[in-house]
Amino acid sequence: MEIEKIKEHIDDVLIETNFKNLGDKKIGKVRDVYIADDHITLIATDRHTSFDRKIADVPFKGEVLNQISLFWFKETKDIIQNHILSAPDPNVVVVKKCKVIPIEMVVRGYLTGSTATSLWTHYKDGERDFGDFILPDGMRKNQKLEKVVLTPTTKSDEHDKPLTSKEIISQGLMSAELWKEVSESALKLFKRGQEIAEKRGLILVDTKYEFGLDESGKLMLIDEIHTPDSSRYWKKATYEERFNKGEEPEYFDKEFLRLWFKEHSDPYKDEILPKAPPEMVAELSRRYIEIYETITGKQFEHNFSEPILARITRNLRGL
Repeated sequence: MEIEKIKEHIDDVLIETNFKNLGDKKIGKVRDVYIADDHITLIATDRHTSFDRKIADVPFKGEVLNQISLFWFKETKDIIQNHILSAPDPNVVVVKKCKVIPIEMVVRGYLTGSTATSLWTHYKDGERDFGDFILPDGMRKNQKLEKVVLTPTTKSDEHDKPLTSKEIISQGLMSAELWKEVSESALKLFKRGQEIAEKRGLILVDTKYEFGLDESGKLMLIDEIHTPDSSRYWKKATYEERFNKGEEPEYFDKEFLRLWFKEHSDPYKDEILPKAPPEMVAELSRRYIEIYETITGKQFEHNFSEPILARITRNLRGL
């Protein structure tokens, strides 16, 4: 979709929903969650968060994230069952209820990142022993790891805490048998993701998975999979040359909007933030659409014939 078209629809965003018939409502960062007796309805909005708060509403973001996740759930269902029951609307999935395992399985193929929890941050500060694996001296930022690694964390609304496999088992968060199944599933999912991404000219750098147990105790993949919000992608064609030059890889960057807010406000302390520039919001929307089209091989088609909320309301009748 051309950026001029996006600019025309910069205000056509899904900010929130308020359905009374779908169950108890909980509000996530991006999704509105409705919990019924035997299923959950997840509605992906266009909210964009950073600094633990909403900073913008990005046209088509919810639809793009939902459709990318559905693509990957379909491409990996031979590896592990997932929680999808139906997708009655481009922004909506209905999923099975399950017992959530309180661990985020972070899988990494490269030594990178800039946040306090990133592998590169710990490595450059001198850490080499990460509990389940040891990295050698002399590695550089963005270097491919000799072997894909797991860096699980607690699943928290506050700050995620890194855990080793021994800690997970000793703290009773998972049995040894369940840990084996979860870790093997995460590695298989990541391998599939890397294989498909490579065919599309991308590198799947790292990601996170969430798992649950169904009513019979069988392991199930839940939440989302391989979206640009849960995963890091680089462009494969230029990675090696840029790495050898000490340059950052080409990636689908959302950082530019974060940096704008940091330059124009104190996003952690200011009660009211400035409004994000429309041209920057449109560019972020364009990047989300680009990665959807790259991954799925399909052109992004949005239904402009009716407002998003009206369409969702129509499609959810009878649920």
